[in-house]
Amino acid sequence: MKHLLPLDNLVASLEKLPGIGKRSAERMALALVLNRDGLARKLADALLIADEQIGSCSRCGSITAAKEDPCVLCTDKRRENGLLCVVESPGDILKIETSGAFNGRYHVLGGHLSPALGRGVADLRVTELLARLQPENIQEVIVALGTDVESEATASYLAEILTSRGANVSRLAFGLPSGSAIEYADSTTLQRAIQGRQTLG
Repeated sequence: MKHLLPLDNLVASLEKLPGIGKRSAERMALALVLNRDGLARKLADALLIADEQIGSCSRCGSITAAKEDPCVLCTDKRRENGLLCVVESPGDILKIETSGAFNGRYHVLGGHLSPALGRGVADLRVTELLARLQPENIQEVIVALGTDVESEATASYLAEILTSRGANVSRLAFGLPSGSAIEYADSTTLQRAIQGRQTLG
């Protein structure tokens, strides 16, 4: 498609989205330019509005309407004070909120430690996290990070630094997914499932 520079530019832009490879980007680009119902213009308008009207919460780091800072989760008086859930990205907050299992406050780190990518503590929102402990009277911090090696290292680092500041630190329980069988579980998942076992009856 090198003879169609606008289409090439569109494909290149779409490829930068997470989970979108070259072939998917090409299909999406063709669907947009061939659509005669104005889909491309509607998408462009929606992107511009999102770019102008959505920002980051200065307190928790999640996404928020530009005019609502701090965000609604930070200012909601019905939420439990003193309980803070630390996540890697705003998308994690959306998942946890959908579950309805948590009613405290959040803090977005903005990733995890990754020596391979050159991402250290200074690249994460750790300073902002520590600054919230005393003013917000945080009693417990739930570290809700992934289970890969880098997330584990990040969780260990956070546990060490937070406990040294007097906060109680807990970690999400990990175990067998609902509807799954033991034969499909890896050894780490099984180990955590056994360690996090609960009494029946």
